[in-house]
Amino acid sequence: MDPLFYNRFSVPVVTGTPQVPASQEKKTQATGQIEEVSFRDILQQQIRANSNLEFSKHAVNRVVQRNIDISESKMARLNEGVRMAEEKGLNEPLILVDSTAFIVNVKNNTVITTVSSNDLKGNIFTNIDGTVII
Repeated sequence: MDPLFYNRFSVPVVTGTPQVPASQEKKTQATGQIEEVSFRDILQQQIRANSNLEFSKHAVNRVVQRNIDISESKMARLNEGVRMAEEKGLNEPLILVDSTAFIVNVKNNTVITTVSSNDLKGNIFTNIDGTVII
């Protein structure tokens, strides 16, 4: 059998574009094209909806990697901790909500990093100027 003829039938031919589930697609306003939305983007949107705090890129990565629960009640308590830290004049406090630690830049309303209960033991926190336990 001719190798060229054989190769033509052994390689599958695929046409068109792959379908993206509706939950993962987002149309851009300017072009009307569909772009894929990542889990990180969805997480950022939920955080913004439930809080006036922003999460840095590093903090979002830590939330995803460490599988940290960011529920509405936990975000409300974190916001309360940030308010208390601001009243006391803290700039970068460590805020403990249950068994999760957050380091927050109060001036910018930005969570810098998060640490779950599994990673708290043996961890040293530097460059903080106070601790708020909620």
